[in-house]
Amino acid sequence: MVVPCFNEEDVLERTHARLTHALAGENVDLELIYVDDGSRDGTADVLRELLATDARVRVVRLSRNFGHQVAVTAGLDHATGAVVVLIDADLQDPPEVIAEMLARWRDGFDVAYGRRLDRAGETPLKLLTARWFYRVMNWISETPIPADVGDFRLLDRGVVDALKQMPEADRFLRGMVSWVGFRQTQVLYHREARAAGQSKYPLARMMRLAVDGILSFSNWPLRMSLWAGAALVVAGLVGAVCLCGLRFVGHESIADWSIVLAALAIIGGMQLLAIGAVGEYVSRVYRQSRGRPLYVTAERLGFAAVEQRRQTA
Repeated sequence: MVVPCFNEEDVLERTHARLTHALAGENVDLELIYVDDGSRDGTADVLRELLATDARVRVVRLSRNFGHQVAVTAGLDHATGAVVVLIDADLQDPPEVIAEMLARWRDGFDVAYGRRLDRAGETPLKLLTARWFYRVMNWISETPIPADVGDFRLLDRGVVDALKQMPEADRFLRGMVSWVGFRQTQVLYHREARAAGQSKYPLARMMRLAVDGILSFSNWPLRMSLWAGAALVVAGLVGAVCLCGLRFVGHESIADWSIVLAALAIIGGMQLLAIGAVGEYVSRVYRQSRGRPLYVTAERLGFAAVEQRRQTA
């Protein structure tokens, strides 16, 4: 299991207890990789306590907060299992659903993703924006992405290896998993309210993730600028003809300067919109071209036994 953590000291012990209990009867060789994404509270201390009491625990501490998607990526890079489950530490996604995901994997599926039937404890704004994001995303994206699905999912080792070959800096994992293909199925569940703490996805981060998803899997913003520019040219020509016609029949109240200002405002706005869309894509090309690592690891705990087994093998 890969469990990204950011300021989760209040819930980590409960999370660990539920994760281990949920798979107690599944007869699996369990490895729990907690990724501390630069927490500023006592998360690191709680993880050290869990490591001291449970030999199945592994801890990856990042040097700073790199963001949820990068923290999950760090966990995938360190995971060694035949299957990997991604789950957040806040217990909104119930660990008990993992058993059903495992059953789907044993039936031959490579990806079993959790699809939310409802979302307890969420604000109306977040529910509305999440609902419409997936609908809009599937309308403009070249890669279909299941609606009402987050990062809570089970991945076969083949899928994990495919994701590790995708080094893009602006990551949208649920879209990347859809892109790689393989046999995928859904597991329906009811999402719970946070067990403790505050949401790590405020509106600003949600918008950032939405932008990453759209720009990573769609050229629609660029095409929209092209279509809008074409529409503006047509509208300008029609408007010019109409206004000249009105002036010709005696409507002297229509001043030339008002026509010019209106046209300039529209054209200027469209140019800024187009430049902004192109700039977003160019900035992503620039970030990718720098070749910086996605994350920096400050500390790795509990991996000595894993590395010894690899050397023996």
